[in-house]
Amino acid sequence: MIRTAQNEVGDFLQRVSNDRLFLTDFTLHSIGIILLKLGEAQTFSRFVQDVLIDGAVRLVGLQPDDMTSIVDAAGKYQLDFDDAYQYAASGKFNFQIVSFDSDFDRTDRRRRQPDQVEPGTAS
Repeated sequence: MIRTAQNEVGDFLQRVSNDRLFLTDFTLHSIGIILLKLGEAQTFSRFVQDVLIDGAVRLVGLQPDDMTSIVDAAGKYQLDFDDAYQYAASGKFNFQIVSFDSDFDRTDRRRRQPDQVEPGTAS
């Protein structure tokens, strides 16, 4: 069977308790922008309900005084804004980055792919 990113994410979400998962406000807003642009407003509403309200995944965000951390990470690790935001949030909240994006491998925090996370270790 060929493993797809969708399969890996599905398995990850089955293995790891929602109360150990966090989503940045930047990611939420990005998902909203994309889905509404695609005419999928109801999908976005269901996502918010399923993941954040019913699913207990917690939303975190950075404040204006954290913006220097984003700029520093972007310069130091050659990250674009969205990756630098995730990097800065992971540092502020001491989270492990779980991503398919290899750009995080250039950083000192690195990343894990969803299939590399054991139950109870994703935070």
